[in-house]
Amino acid sequence: MSNDHYWRAISVESVSPVCFPSVALYLKSGGNYVLYKDPHRMFTDVDYRRLERSSTEFLYVRSGDMEAINEFMESSLAETLARDDLSGIAKGRTLYQTSLNCVIDMFESPESAANLQRCRKIVQHILNHVATDAPVLESLKTVIDHNFYIFAHAVQVAALSLLMHERLFELAPDEMNDVGVGSLMHDYGMTYITNELLDKNDALSEIEYHKVKQHTQKGYEHLKRSGNYSDIVLNIVRYHHERYDGNGYPTGIKGDEIPRSGQVTAICNVYSALIMNRPHRKAHSHADAIKIMHEESQKGAFNPELFNYFVQIANERNHA
Repeated sequence: MSNDHYWRAISVESVSPVCFPSVALYLKSGGNYVLYKDPHRMFTDVDYRRLERSSTEFLYVRSGDMEAINEFMESSLAETLARDDLSGIAKGRTLYQTSLNCVIDMFESPESAANLQRCRKIVQHILNHVATDAPVLESLKTVIDHNFYIFAHAVQVAALSLLMHERLFELAPDEMNDVGVGSLMHDYGMTYITNELLDKNDALSEIEYHKVKQHTQKGYEHLKRSGNYSDIVLNIVRYHHERYDGNGYPTGIKGDEIPRSGQVTAICNVYSALIMNRPHRKAHSHADAIKIMHEESQKGAFNPELFNYFVQIANERNHA
């Protein structure tokens, strides 16, 4: 059995020389994790330049060291994103690495007020970044290849959904924040699905597909019971698999009976799933993903007006 779940990939750009926490850093070689820096040695500019020359994009840490790393990355994120000496892609990788770490903790403990507060701060950073920096999706694709699908997918859906809401609707800051939290948590119900089922390479049986479809309702019910989440958040979690023609789940509502935030997230959810590698297939290109979604839209999957806006925005970001 692979021991990859004991490890987390950390973008080299997010490892700040001199002031990174005192944790061991590893390189991955041939499926093995090889010690690069022990906890007692400082990570320096020399290390950074050496890794840059060797085109090393990621270092690895033990999952038990993530609490210290999260505290550092989140406290220094605003300063990192304001740096003039970092490229947009480098900033994007750091932002998404920090966001992904936060989402993992949110999925593990959604009732935690501290985690929810962290999540809200991350949402504001995502919103500020995706609205101004075109390389945002490119930077995320690299992070996706080195982390758990469900969490990286959550961050990408949140980025796309926030961008659409920012472009199309005049929402109050609190509403935008709730859109971001809901998008990050939209697949929380997947925590009730076994890894064996999620990682299955073959087509799902009818019974297996029924179990997977339950994630929307189960996620909604659990988060609602906690009492910490607004209707916007809960609507996104519950309705992101509804279809505009009424053939979605869990309720089968259609048209504008589906809350607008749910309609937007549904579009972003499908696009993100298509352009990411999955156990049963390789990622589609941007162009192929849009083609597939256009065919589905013609059949009634999406609000046509929102889908057309999405295509415009996604094309802009993909070709920037």
